[in-house]
Amino acid sequence: MAEENYMKEGISLYKKGNYPAALTYFLSLPDDCGADSVELAYYLGLCYSKLKRYDDALLYLEQVVTASYDKDNNPNQDRVLQCRYLLAVIYCLSGRKKLADFELNKLLDTGYKPASVYASLAYVAWEQGKVDLSLDYYEKALEDDSENPTALNGLGYVLACEGEDLTKALSCCKKALDILPESAACLDSLGWVYYKMGLYSESKKFLNRAMKADSSNPIIVEHLQEVKKAEE
Repeated sequence: MAEENYMKEGISLYKKGNYPAALTYFLSLPDDCGADSVELAYYLGLCYSKLKRYDDALLYLEQVVTASYDKDNNPNQDRVLQCRYLLAVIYCLSGRKKLADFELNKLLDTGYKPASVYASLAYVAWEQGKVDLSLDYYEKALEDDSENPTALNGLGYVLACEGEDLTKALSCCKKALDILPESAACLDSLGWVYYKMGLYSESKKFLNRAMKADSSNPIIVEHLQEVKKAEE
């Protein structure tokens, strides 16, 4: 009960989306407060992930996963799987593709959120230049969840980049954007499909919206430059 009392305020701040305050609170807890070390590591890992401080997040998320091996019957298996998934995503973002692939395949063995896992594996394969494997993984993700926006957007984008089945690419990207209408990634992908179809006016419309949503994204900047060159 004492542990819950100590953690309660920080958990409340986290659930409200106040990640900086939650992080500060958890870090301020004294070592002898009675809070469970794995529980604390879990929330610290989540806070750092939300704040995109990925190296710090890895340190704590790995603690949660490692601690699970020390217990025969882990009561928080869902939490461990969540941490594994976050580890895989962070490994993807930081270019550690082999580690990401390892974690994602471990998750598939457990049956954890297969659509999300397959979509992540597809992204890793795409980054490694394995186009056919990437397409296969995106298709598997959509077999499990036909409304998964990450898989829809990813499949459409890869098809567009490869110049394959642009009609299907357009359909996938439109559907993804319907689900996530403010997503910079979805806006960019749809704009890129229109570029590949030679519809430059439509392409610019969506790419400009993507830029407003994420002006620091180099891929969106590059795509806009390509459209402008094509129009010259």
